[in-house]
Amino acid sequence: MDRFLGRSQVRIHRRLLKNESEYYDFSLLAVIIALTGFGLIMLYSATAYSARVSEGNDMTYFSKQGAISVACLIISIVVSQLDYHLLAKVAAPLYLASLVLMGLVHTPLGIDSHGAKRWIGYGPVNFQPSEVAKIAVIVILSSCIVRMGRRIERLGGIAFLLGLGAVQAVFCWLVTNNLSTGIIIMSITAGMVFLAHPRTKVFVIAAAVISGLVGVFILVISRAPILSSNFRLRRIMVWLQPEKYADGYGYQTMQGLYAIGAGGIMGRGLGNSIQKLSSIPEAQNDMIFAIICEELGIVGAVFLLGMFAYMLYRLLFIAQNAPDYFGSLLVGGVFLHIALQVILNVAVVVNLIPNTGVTLPFISYGGTSILFLMFEMGIALSVSKQITLRHDRPAL
Repeated sequence: MDRFLGRSQVRIHRRLLKNESEYYDFSLLAVIIALTGFGLIMLYSATAYSARVSEGNDMTYFSKQGAISVACLIISIVVSQLDYHLLAKVAAPLYLASLVLMGLVHTPLGIDSHGAKRWIGYGPVNFQPSEVAKIAVIVILSSCIVRMGRRIERLGGIAFLLGLGAVQAVFCWLVTNNLSTGIIIMSITAGMVFLAHPRTKVFVIAAAVISGLVGVFILVISRAPILSSNFRLRRIMVWLQPEKYADGYGYQTMQGLYAIGAGGIMGRGLGNSIQKLSSIPEAQNDMIFAIICEELGIVGAVFLLGMFAYMLYRLLFIAQNAPDYFGSLLVGGVFLHIALQVILNVAVVVNLIPNTGVTLPFISYGGTSILFLMFEMGIALSVSKQITLRHDRPAL
């Protein structure tokens, strides 16, 4: 190369090469490991008693989740070594495959759990296909936005992208009876379109209209004289007056609030929760944040939320410094997914919104959840690996 450049240009070129290096976000990897470890500790604390009673072994949940977490962490690191641009080539097949997988819940492969068919499995392997849909919608939207270019500014472009997310959301709702995941998918879609669109006015107006309609709907529901037979409407009514239904449908919500109140500032101490002793149903799943508050208090809750905030900060840093638009959108989608699930889970536990059944990332029990979360983290680390930093601009 040197013979095609002048002597001064050669010196400048060599200096640039010397001052540049590839980057890998070890800070993000560290917080992933920290959150996973914290989750395993709290999972053992929340399930030791119930596992001893039901399974005869207090390590049942911990050992299963621990083995899956280690395996998924390795998968995440392997994925981070691959070129994330490969996802652009499989965006459409992945999107279609997620729809097919959701449809399989109504075949002999479907598994009935808690009164709904949301799982598919064969032999020892089973998973929730709606988790695949979250990754699929992030990948397809990132690919389409890059290909569309300035066409995204047109109303037709916005409608097309929102339609892609709406199809996934409707499948989650109607096919797998999983409205909460459908809401998350539609929220991710709207968030990614917002991030990509140069104007914000139309989104502010749309958000105001939707908020107004939701407010009117809640006002109408709150004036209903009797508890609705529809379980989704019932959840809203229980949310509005949990004390009224404390002995029935509001039992889990009230027990969670009791746990938070009992924890106070410093908590009862790790392993000393009383509410986990069969008072809170499924304490290891979407209500585990209440156990954290009871045992570790507000201090522990703030510490956990601080780790999530730092994870989101690292994702934001990667998205802003990604080598191309596709990588930036991918990490932006992952950022939205993590932020939405954390906000929704915590809001449910403290009764700011109706119960949605959304798990707390890296903390709640569940192999499917941790598998696809780690895959998303692998994508984010893969994008970070292709960031080129100047040595005179230190990494944050």
